[in-house]
Amino acid sequence: MVIEIIKSIILGIVEGITEWLPVSSTGHMILVNEFINNEGTFTSSDLYLYVIQFGAILAVVTTFFGKLNPFAPSKTKQEKADTWQMWFKVIVACIPAAVIGLALDRFMESWECWEVVSAALIIYGIAFIIVERFNKKTKIRSMKDMTYKTAFLIGMFQVLSIVPGTSRSGSTILGGMIVGCSREIAAEFSFFLAIPVMVGVSLLKITKFIMEGSIMSGGDLAVLLTGMVVAYLVSLASINFLMSFVRKHKFTSFGWYRIVLGILVIAYFMITAF
Repeated sequence: MVIEIIKSIILGIVEGITEWLPVSSTGHMILVNEFINNEGTFTSSDLYLYVIQFGAILAVVTTFFGKLNPFAPSKTKQEKADTWQMWFKVIVACIPAAVIGLALDRFMESWECWEVVSAALIIYGIAFIIVERFNKKTKIRSMKDMTYKTAFLIGMFQVLSIVPGTSRSGSTILGGMIVGCSREIAAEFSFFLAIPVMVGVSLLKITKFIMEGSIMSGGDLAVLLTGMVVAYLVSLASINFLMSFVRKHKFTSFGWYRIVLGILVIAYFMITAF
């Protein structure tokens, strides 16, 4: 029990950091699970790995509550209308993931291996470096500037995140920049998109768990809640760090980080294979 709690704390930290930074939470989870010998346990199950995301999602709601809340008394009538418009854009951007992502979800589970993850880490790392170097069109500097067409296109990029190792935030941030969003707006919209997408996926995993007749013990619940709380606290720091970072810096450093991590994943599994 104590060992599982410790593992949950470690995984909560990894979730809280990597879910929001464009570095692939899957790639990091694979490495961490290897290092802590986490196989065949509750903390290695799909239910645990997806449900602790609720903690991470709550951090987005907490951080951006003012922007996300269309009922805030302090907002003018126009500001409330703008907030509703932003939510409608989020819904439009979620349509591709809801249709294509759900259809391919079971098929893509077979792709969750280190070869695919490492390739995606490297490819997206290169993509970030190229986009930062050559993409000069930044027309969208606020949510009001974003059209429904742009939101839908970002949603199409989000579909790419079903490939293990791409990173949901990485796909949407990269897509946002390509279609003309500033780094800050691309990151912010990526966070907002996570709310319905991650809640939906987590609820699907919970529903599947219940329909299979599985039962969660009191110990498992304690482990899960520990991971959620840790993911929430670490996510608060990660989100604030990224928003502060993108105001002054490019995503190039994340691109190089992904490439190095991808190479390390390849090296690790090739060495352990012998």
